[in-house]
Amino acid sequence: MAKAQNQTVPINVGVVLIMNNSFGKMGLSCISMALSDFYASNSHYRTRLVLHTRDAKGDDVGAAAAALDLLKNVEVKAIIGPPYSMQANFLIDLGDKAQVPIISFSTTSPSLSSIRSPYFIRATQKDSSQVNAITAIIQAFGWREVVPIYVDNEFGEGIIPFLTDALEKVNARVPYRSAIPSMATDDQIVAELYKLMTMQTRVFIVHVLTSLGSRLFTKAKQLGMMSEDYAWIITDGITNELNSMDPSVIEFMLSVIGVKPYVPKTKELRKFMTRWQQNNPTINPELNIFGLWAYDSATALAMAVEKARLTNVKFQMSIVSRNATDLERFGISKYGPELLQALSNITLKGLAGNFQLLDGQLQSSPYEIVNLVGHGARAVGFWTKETGILKELNSSNTKTYSTSKNKFGSVIWPGDKTSPPKGWVIPTNGKKLRIGVPVKIGFTEFLQVTWDSDSNSTEVKGYCRDVFDAIMAALPYGVPYEYIPFATPDHKSAGSYNDLVYQVYLGNYDAVVGDVTIVANRSQYVDFTLPYTESGVSMMMPIKKNKGKNAWVFLKPLSWELWLTSFCSFVFIGFLIWLLEHRINEDFRGPPLHQVGMIFWFAFSTMVFAHKEKIISNLARFVLIIWFLVVLILTQSYTASLTSMLTVQQLQPTITDINQLLKNKEYVGYLQGSFVFGLLKQMNFDESRLVQYNSPEECDELFSKGSGNGGIAAAFDEIPYMKLFLANYCSKYTMVDPTYKTGGFSFVFPIGSPLVPDVSRAILNVTEGEKMVEIERAWFGEKTKCPDSSTSLSSNNIGLESFWGLFLIAGIAAVSALIIYVIMFLHEHWNVLRCSDPNSSLRSKVVELFRRFDNKDLSSHTFRNTGLRERNICDGDCMERVEKVSSHGNFPQTPQNFSLNTSPHTNFPPSPTFSNCTEQYLNSPQEQMNTMENVMINSQAEAAHVIEPEIELVNPNQDSQMTARSTSEIH
Repeated sequence: MAKAQNQTVPINVGVVLIMNNSFGKMGLSCISMALSDFYASNSHYRTRLVLHTRDAKGDDVGAAAAALDLLKNVEVKAIIGPPYSMQANFLIDLGDKAQVPIISFSTTSPSLSSIRSPYFIRATQKDSSQVNAITAIIQAFGWREVVPIYVDNEFGEGIIPFLTDALEKVNARVPYRSAIPSMATDDQIVAELYKLMTMQTRVFIVHVLTSLGSRLFTKAKQLGMMSEDYAWIITDGITNELNSMDPSVIEFMLSVIGVKPYVPKTKELRKFMTRWQQNNPTINPELNIFGLWAYDSATALAMAVEKARLTNVKFQMSIVSRNATDLERFGISKYGPELLQALSNITLKGLAGNFQLLDGQLQSSPYEIVNLVGHGARAVGFWTKETGILKELNSSNTKTYSTSKNKFGSVIWPGDKTSPPKGWVIPTNGKKLRIGVPVKIGFTEFLQVTWDSDSNSTEVKGYCRDVFDAIMAALPYGVPYEYIPFATPDHKSAGSYNDLVYQVYLGNYDAVVGDVTIVANRSQYVDFTLPYTESGVSMMMPIKKNKGKNAWVFLKPLSWELWLTSFCSFVFIGFLIWLLEHRINEDFRGPPLHQVGMIFWFAFSTMVFAHKEKIISNLARFVLIIWFLVVLILTQSYTASLTSMLTVQQLQPTITDINQLLKNKEYVGYLQGSFVFGLLKQMNFDESRLVQYNSPEECDELFSKGSGNGGIAAAFDEIPYMKLFLANYCSKYTMVDPTYKTGGFSFVFPIGSPLVPDVSRAILNVTEGEKMVEIERAWFGEKTKCPDSSTSLSSNNIGLESFWGLFLIAGIAAVSALIIYVIMFLHEHWNVLRCSDPNSSLRSKVVELFRRFDNKDLSSHTFRNTGLRERNICDGDCMERVEKVSSHGNFPQTPQNFSLNTSPHTNFPPSPTFSNCTEQYLNSPQEQMNTMENVMINSQAEAAHVIEPEIELVNPNQDSQMTARSTSEIH
């Protein structure tokens, strides 16, 4: 051991602390114990730190002189210290010039950034690291205004920019900054506290040293500022040293919330604290985190010195002039860069937690949130930059950032309250909130101000006042206020609503209550609560009655496209049914004009389901099923629309378009003092044609005069006014679209007022409950129940777009039936198209197909049953009757492709002679027999209808004429 110690290399290290106070003694003791413990466990290390202590004497000059002595006369390789941020500025510059690391375990000011000097090592948490933890507390309890109280020096001012920026991110204002001198007297402290009491903010963040903090809280307790209305938050500048404060002062700080870096309660820490108390029985106070950081700093420096393999080499002297001062007469450390690099790479698990430097700054650790209760501080939560607020540091698995107050443990607030204070109160000067109210002539249901000349007092009543009273009563705290009319000495309105709102910006009123609308330009000067009425500006104009004045009103229910589509569909369906029924149904046969009439008659008779014709074809029945559904829906819709036009839509506006008002240069009205005047000017209305009115009665009078006769053609106003006006004039006026969006009626407060969020939440509670219904019923009753004719005016006739689906379905069904029928017909008469007769042209084939289509389908069950009945009636005499008819030349005309050759020696009908094409079609004996049978049946049926009149032949010409007539009848 002795041989090893003789081989060690001593490395000079300076320590600059205040040696005559407890903080300096604690720091030096921890540094000494750190080196003793380190070298005891690392006896094989070649280097040994040798401490050279200097007294900083409590001021900047003393600390600078001590550091200069260590650099010039001792040539230390590093300096631990100084204790305070105010003393560090000059030491940092000296260390940078000499390339000697300055390691501080207690200078927390953010302004002492290592970026300014790479040789400044901050082995402690800087003050800006805790601002996010503080703002998380502010955000969790919903406080909107905070006043920082800080010491007026380097330590206090360094945190303010970071704190205000963090508060701004959580929508918390800083209306005032309370800077207290470091050497302030008790009278100065009391004067500053009185100033804070006159403000409405009651949330304070205290960032001072323990000496000033003790006096501040003592005076605050004496002034009654530790009561239930206040919330106090202390930074780690006081929280870290609570153990060093007088217990009597701690009693004045009960219920204060504090933040401090979290220190893990390890077994090594407990052993060290026991040893430290045994080795330092005379040092008061107890060990705190600054002592732990001093211990870890010394350990890290010893490791870095060994890692850098330093030797006790003299400084390299810089070239200076002969007249240089002592500040310039010191050299530069040769091993400064190596030692700085080694320190930056040191990582260890220290007593205060993980020790790791990044850019010369100790990395941030979680923060512990404590509540001062009893005789000490009790942890109520933790904060980390990844998860926000936690009740237990290691119990949450969530990775989401949260600032919920439910994550806190039980907190005791000033006044022994378990519920957090609201953060603001009415100032202690006893003044009530001055609530400005407008003076109105008309629409007094919303607000009315009356004066009592005897008592020289005012009375404010109306819907808006009752709503505001209900909302203020719903707040969780009481707010005294009084209503002050915005009026001239002669009790008239003192200006427009814009002027009234601007008074809040000027500070003449604390709020405005009334029918004030949220408008963008007003929001630049004041804050609005949530609206408590519906919003919008609409146009109102007289209505005219159109009942019975339009002879063509029955055409209006349907658009012209729908009329045309319906007509074409009816005709098409009629034609399709005729096509499907023509060959098998006697009702759809006859002369051409009769058949055309049948097409139209049957089609349009389905509109009222008045058709009497029997439908035989299944395809026609299928089409009609779909078509009846279309007709039913179409007729019912037409009936409903026409009924609406003849009843509800009797009232029509005189003008329905704003552009028409502008084009005709009509006069329009607006409510006096309303923002609608500016809105109308933006819509390009001539200011000379804008007429103001003060009451519903005056507006009605202006309408009665008419535009151009001192009256108006239309009026623009907000919807609540419109509904109240129309309640008295339902049959004369109506609202017309479009509606211009606005924010609705709201209450006005100064920008940043803490009342705004609370009042807005109370508005939601009141408007969603029965209280709002009672207020509306009390002031409006059933007045606002006037039928809204604007909805009927906006309804249009029925268009094709409402029925195209039905027409599509009917069209698909009809076309499908048509295609099926054509395919069946062509399949039945395919031999006509297949005819190989070279003399037969395509035209003749088509004509033949049409001829056959025009003939009856005798194979149909309808005609087959009829033919059998008629043949049975003949009872064997049919051939004789056919011959008789034939002898008179009344036999039916034969088709062109065959002829009847009669024999003068027989009484039978002439036998048909077929062409080649027809012979191919009748290519079987059975088919020929069927054809002959059909011809006979047809001849018999036709002959059965012939009535042979008894005619006395006078001359041959007369006989010829009668014969011709009989022949036509047969046909």
